[in-house]
Amino acid sequence: MLVPIADATADTCGGKAGTLGVLVRAGLPVPPGVVVPLAAYRAATRDLDLARLAATRGSAAARRAVTAAPPPPELPGQLASTLAALGDPPVAVRSSATSEDTAEASAAGQHDSLLGVRGAPAVTDAVRACWASLWSERATVYRRGSGTGTPEMAVIVQRLLDARASGVMFTPAQADAGATVIEASWGLGASVVEGRVTPDTYRVGACDTVTRSVADKRTRLDRYGDRIVARAVAAGDRNLPALDDATAVRLARLGRDVATLFGRAQDIEWALVDDRIWLLQARPVTAAPPVASGPAAATAPLTGTPGSRGTATGPARIVRGPDDFGRVRPGDILVCRFTDPAWTPLLRIVAGVVTETGGALSHAAIVAREQGIPAVLGMPGAMDRLPDGLPVTVDGSTGAVRPHT
Repeated sequence: MLVPIADATADTCGGKAGTLGVLVRAGLPVPPGVVVPLAAYRAATRDLDLARLAATRGSAAARRAVTAAPPPPELPGQLASTLAALGDPPVAVRSSATSEDTAEASAAGQHDSLLGVRGAPAVTDAVRACWASLWSERATVYRRGSGTGTPEMAVIVQRLLDARASGVMFTPAQADAGATVIEASWGLGASVVEGRVTPDTYRVGACDTVTRSVADKRTRLDRYGDRIVARAVAAGDRNLPALDDATAVRLARLGRDVATLFGRAQDIEWALVDDRIWLLQARPVTAAPPVASGPAAATAPLTGTPGSRGTATGPARIVRGPDDFGRVRPGDILVCRFTDPAWTPLLRIVAGVVTETGGALSHAAIVAREQGIPAVLGMPGAMDRLPDGLPVTVDGSTGAVRPHT
């Protein structure tokens, strides 16, 4: 039943795993592992009328039904054999739905991924949790908003890398067509992807020229045993570059190889372990980030990282967490620390977004670009500096935020 990543295709193993299969077959560095294919999800849910259950009793009932459904009987034993062959390491258990990582929209983070899982029983439960996340509230709301049908779910089980540094890069469509943009921070890459930290930014040109902006990286995620723990970065490391220029060039070259392989610009998650670069995920760039216009941004009273082009004016709406979601109205400017996939419905109704942390390749910025609204990222103290209800103008092309008092 289990499929080696090298044999994975989108038809049998979903978009994310299918892409990893292409990378492995091209000889590019991907962590070892297997895929629980789409067929396993079908076998586990064949007797469940999940669409009807969700329609009549809600998505939570459908999710509970999937969680309670027994997996195919051969799955736990096959997982145990695979884990033993890998040396029984902690693994990453990651969704690979048929709707993810398309050229139209990334569906970034709508389904569950679990890190630091160890042992066949726990991995089996994590696989079922990924299946069930197809029916989470955030996933069903996302599908309603995007007009997509109900996907199916495969699940990737890979060795978890204890990264020294990690992050995201956006490549140009062709090797000579422009710069590769890399965002990097310490530890595991979820902090960069989710925008929990403002990362270092590197621009690597076609001739391997490097320009960089080093950020104050205050937090990091790391594995401790079977747990993923957020902790403060040591004061002496906060303002050190996460990558040297030579490593940034190696990353960009790998990124250009991936773009050439797929024939279009790529959004790539990566990790650095010791001195080795690993590719964790690749998907089409749905909308490229803007390039800051320095002089224009410099004249604004408040500035951050340009994340999504355009300008918008509206009342600042300070949102500290889900309890504040009900206060957001169409036309507001969302002001928050960072966003995660649960916030995606808000980004469909607001006129713009400002975050305190994060970069141009983070969740908030990517979804803002897909929705066509301006975004400014990494503006320290934004929730204190912009009073709730105050009219503000956000320029996502320059990173400028102008309050109207």
